[in-house]
Amino acid sequence: MSFESLSLAPEILRAVLAEGYTIPTPIQAQAIPHLLAGRDLLGCAQTGTGKTAAFALPILHRLSTTKPKQQPEPARGEVTPSREGRFHDDRPQHGHMLNAFSRTRHAPKHRRPTRALILSPTRELASQIADSLDTYGRNTRLRFVTVYGGVSQGPQVRMLQQGVDIIIATPGRLVDLIQQGWIDISTIEMFVLDEADRMLDMGFLPDLKRISDCLPSERQTLLFSATMPDPIQRLADQILRNPAHVKIAPEKATTELIEQQVYHVAKGQKADLLTGLLQRPDFSRVIVFTQTKHGADRVCKQLDRANIRSEAIHGNKSQNARQRALNAFKSNQIQVLVATDVAARGIDVDNITHVIQFDLPNEPETYVHRIGRTGRAGAAGLAISFCDQEQRTELRDIERLINRRLDVQKDHPDGVEVLQAAQVKSAPANPPGKFRFGGAVRNRKPFGKSSRGPASNGGDRSAPPREGRPSSFGGDRPQKDRPQGDRPSADQSRSRSERPFGAERPQRSSESRSGESRPSNGPRPQGDRPAKSFGGASKFKFKSKRRPATAGRG
Repeated sequence: MSFESLSLAPEILRAVLAEGYTIPTPIQAQAIPHLLAGRDLLGCAQTGTGKTAAFALPILHRLSTTKPKQQPEPARGEVTPSREGRFHDDRPQHGHMLNAFSRTRHAPKHRRPTRALILSPTRELASQIADSLDTYGRNTRLRFVTVYGGVSQGPQVRMLQQGVDIIIATPGRLVDLIQQGWIDISTIEMFVLDEADRMLDMGFLPDLKRISDCLPSERQTLLFSATMPDPIQRLADQILRNPAHVKIAPEKATTELIEQQVYHVAKGQKADLLTGLLQRPDFSRVIVFTQTKHGADRVCKQLDRANIRSEAIHGNKSQNARQRALNAFKSNQIQVLVATDVAARGIDVDNITHVIQFDLPNEPETYVHRIGRTGRAGAAGLAISFCDQEQRTELRDIERLINRRLDVQKDHPDGVEVLQAAQVKSAPANPPGKFRFGGAVRNRKPFGKSSRGPASNGGDRSAPPREGRPSSFGGDRPQKDRPQGDRPSADQSRSRSERPFGAERPQRSSESRSGESRPSNGPRPQGDRPAKSFGGASKFKFKSKRRPATAGRG
């Protein structure tokens, strides 16, 4: 089958042939005839199979060969549908969106109606769809606008005021502009949901239901998804009417067309490994995936220090910055594009030589979406993963999903240690005589041991006690005669001072203070200074601290 046999409009066929396409992909060959016949479609195909052209070409064909549907004449006193917006009257939960269309100052009376609406999950994918429509529809007079968040809505609103035939939008910004009264979807004839499973993952399912409920009942609906979870299947049952089912099973799975390798490396040496690989001549156009936004920025800084041109793209970047990075990557101004999972789908760049996973994803399905950036349209590709000790579990889950083991590479650059794949990081065993308490290792005295000397019974609790002495818990501790020196006995120390507790100390004469040095452990000389009492009226008097008297002081 060729594109000439699909009966496309001549101006669209010329644009397709000018791009060098002569034979449609399997999903294009199966979906385009159903769409040209006006049927709803449920398409299930992997990323990179050409499904964007599968719905872009039929939309351009229909809008360029047919005229807009005539709206019914309103009764006297009724607001025209083009200015009011026609919603289902049996859905009062969307009344706030209906009221938004009553702002007639936003809707010129005779502007061209919007006839096609395409929803995509990300800004990047919306821009890719717009580029495809611009390429294939350059010989037509159709106008389109891309509507997404992250940028000012002013230019988008000005395009909408001039009138457009096609709107490519993300759900969030579309709902905002509908509520503001800038977009009228009452005249939509073709409605496309692209990457529906990705929208489900991003939490757009409530917005999709609100938008679909507000569309005209007489429309053609297309739903494309790489996977078909239960919520997407229920949504398809609600919005599609007797759809044609197209499911593409490639001759070889995407993962089988891609050579997949893994480098076992310590976490602290991943940056050195990445720098060493990127300095090889065959790494000319590379996408590096990280797990976090800050990780992407950190990788970019490390590559900049190694004089490797790179840009980061993630959710914290403005839309203009993300678009500039994509354009620089497409035009070979930079060698590396560092991205988070926000760009795992929607980036359609030709001739990507390598996809490097700096961090393995938590979900193994995300791994398949990431490596799908290379090996597109049946071409071969190379995907490289960095795996440290903490990510062995994620690696096993990925290998279980794709049903194959990744090729372990050991040609690490100089200075990067090869981490053995067989190494398993386990908690160190507690050394003998120690135990863990609160995360710290503390010393423990084994039963029957003494810190002052060897145990009398070798630490054996079952050993009989020594003769004449009672047994103690944990063994007997040797009692040796301690050297007493000149320390006075307890009776002597008590006889030194017979005064009761709290009584005043005897006063010493100034002669004794000047001629004798007081003992180091004797009472402090008080001199003639009266003792201070706490509060002045207490029975017990507390002495205030003073500097001790110095010998020879007069």
